[in-house]
Amino acid sequence: MQIPSEVTFHNLEHSDAIELAIERWIARLDGCNDHITRCDVTLGQPHKSHRHGRALEVTVKVGMPGAEPIISHTAHEDPYVAIADAFRAARRQLLECADMQRDYVDAPTTQRGVLPILAKGRYTLTT
Repeated sequence: MQIPSEVTFHNLEHSDAIELAIERWIARLDGCNDHITRCDVTLGQPHKSHRHGRALEVTVKVGMPGAEPIISHTAHEDPYVAIADAFRAARRQLLECADMQRDYVDAPTTQRGVLPILAKGRYTLTT
């Protein structure tokens, strides 16, 4: 399914290559969760210069029905690294949200492995 998306450039010239890379990352997010309704990406550079160059700031906002929007924000000098980091963070948050919706709970563990309480039926194992 195609996710509706919007890519916005602030204080930065539009780049078709960067927009194509973002579209590929959005398509990868679609495989994580079928309930994504929207994905907005904002790219911008701050006004002030820094010692090591100007970092590109990337914000990814993913919308899902009945849930808070997932927002990830990263910055890096290389635009492709910044985009990848932001989308990986959003993907981790999406997977955590999906696990919470399925009520997956980690069983308590010890240094040697799963507690012996599991044999008594107090907890369930999840994969």
